[in-house]
Amino acid sequence: MTGRPRTFDKDAVLRMAMRAFWERGYDGVSVAQLCKEAGIAAPSLYAAFGDKNALFEKACALYTEHLDEDLERDLSAPTAREAVERLLRSSAEHFSAPGQPPGCLVMGEPRLAERRGRTREMIRARLRRAAAEGELASAAEADGVAAFVDTVLAGMAALARDGADRARLLDTARHATRAWPA
Repeated sequence: MTGRPRTFDKDAVLRMAMRAFWERGYDGVSVAQLCKEAGIAAPSLYAAFGDKNALFEKACALYTEHLDEDLERDLSAPTAREAVERLLRSSAEHFSAPGQPPGCLVMGEPRLAERRGRTREMIRARLRRAAAEGELASAAEADGVAAFVDTVLAGMAALARDGADRARLLDTARHATRAWPA
């Protein structure tokens, strides 16, 4: 005997869950809420995705699917300064994109510290390369600039969540790039 075929769009439910986690965080979303918003019963949700944690992991994978590609694209600029400018500008645009929750799921979710750490390390590695190539004075300066960029990104994500518009975020990015070491 075979079970009844699934009568919902698994991809649509995953996108809905991603949005819910992005807007309200892992702890702010219950399985009951997800089921209600998706219009499905809990057994169907569990059968399709596993438990809440597994659904969260899948939703985060969907969210981050293109983030590394975008980050690598931004960081591949010919100079580190241009790479940081691109990264801050594209982040401002992402954090304020129409039709999606403001801010960043990764920056706003405490459970994603490891993911934030990978992003920090990619930025740090690019700036360390800039130091090795003479664009920055030392590895210590590269590490300091990387920490500054990470702090600006976190601040921009928080500003977006608090209602800052794209113009404000782009202005923040522009001012941050003026802090580049002389």
